[in-house]
Amino acid sequence: MTIALPLASGRWALDPFHSSVGFAIRHLGVSKVRGRFAEIDAELLVGQTLDGSVINATVATASIDTGNTDRDAHVLSAELLDVERRPTMTFRSTGLRGDGADWSLDGELTIGEVTNPITFEVEFGGIQDFPDGSRHAGFEATGEIRRGDYGIHFGASNALLGDVVKVQLDVQFVEPK
Repeated sequence: MTIALPLASGRWALDPFHSSVGFAIRHLGVSKVRGRFAEIDAELLVGQTLDGSVINATVATASIDTGNTDRDAHVLSAELLDVERRPTMTFRSTGLRGDGADWSLDGELTIGEVTNPITFEVEFGGIQDFPDGSRHAGFEATGEIRRGDYGIHFGASNALLGDVVKVQLDVQFVEPK
């Protein structure tokens, strides 16, 4: 079945000032630590149908911000994220399915040299005119990864720091002229 998209065809650019990549991970099994990555780049290539549409994104891992500089330095160290070996995370979509406001986005997430499949549940927020005359489309996407699947281990067990990382993206894209 061919589904037409509610977006104009073309290359939609990310609005980095109205977009964020956040995450949450269990700490000591009793609470969650939340953070975000400040440097993201993405583009949405909209075709006439779902099959002709793709999204690609890159996140600079060194741009992590958990609200605690000591914790950020530890996460970036070789003991955890190892930003020297893993300077970026990249996402490449492989499929999009859904209708209306609810969609699923399948793709491949690469952290360092490891690539694994991931599915994001996507909510289409709609399209609105911006004061400068441009049109913006908004999306919220949620998914989860396992640190261990990317070779990111810490401690003898996952009791100190959980293996599951919940990911939340809030993004706006600008319609092509």
